[in-house]
Amino acid sequence: MRKTLLNAIVLATAGFAGVALQTSAEPVLGYTDTPMLPSGKWHVHDPDRPRPPVVTSGATFSQGAAAPSDAIVLFDGTDLSKWEGEKGDPKWKIHEDYMEVTPGSGYIHTKEKFGDFQLHLEFAEPTKVEGDSQERGNSGVFLQGVYEVQVLDSYNNPTYPDGSCGALYGQSPPLVNACKKPGQWQTYDIFFEAASWNENHELVRPASVTVIHNGLLIHNKQPLLGPTGHHMLAKYDHELPPTGPIALQDHGNPMRFRNIWIRTIQEDEKP
Repeated sequence: MRKTLLNAIVLATAGFAGVALQTSAEPVLGYTDTPMLPSGKWHVHDPDRPRPPVVTSGATFSQGAAAPSDAIVLFDGTDLSKWEGEKGDPKWKIHEDYMEVTPGSGYIHTKEKFGDFQLHLEFAEPTKVEGDSQERGNSGVFLQGVYEVQVLDSYNNPTYPDGSCGALYGQSPPLVNACKKPGQWQTYDIFFEAASWNENHELVRPASVTVIHNGLLIHNKQPLLGPTGHHMLAKYDHELPPTGPIALQDHGNPMRFRNIWIRTIQEDEKP
């Protein structure tokens, strides 16, 4: 996410809200004028929150592996037919077997919407290192279009912990910093369970997410406080649709993504 919120971009896809944001030449390592998180220990984007320890993963985790037989392939390296841009067809580029953000072209999101799911994707940070903190290799994976798993070059790049790579942005830092060097392919495997409401439109279960980054667990059934926000405390202030798209963020950096697939989790498959 960016540092200064200008306005909300409402996409044609219901349930997804992106943000258009303004950049700054000064790196921001955190804020102390933001709301306190429910734990009562830290502010949103608190610079004093402990940074995730750096852990180097072992063997590459499912990188480049073929999608399971029951998966929906969202991007196989050939076209963007499963995706839409903010104003129609996506403007991102395809090179070899990956898509690359075209800076300034906006978010892209899937045409199909999903409830509970298992999502796999691979990403690579720009080889040419530019910027600091949130201005270096920034993007994001939005679950149901509203909950962001941060993508950032956090390799030797300090920033506020709840905005580092793998963070549930503005809410929960990753358990560890599993980032590889810029230019190397990395994996996210994300297991998501949607929030649910009762017949009185009362929240009975917040959304939760488990994230594996380069083979390392960085979130374990972590409850989400609400849809992602910047410089604010996330909350559920209204009932959300049961399904939503997967979205990828344009933050002005030429991020690369490949091998994206998703498996829906049916109700009778849950424990």
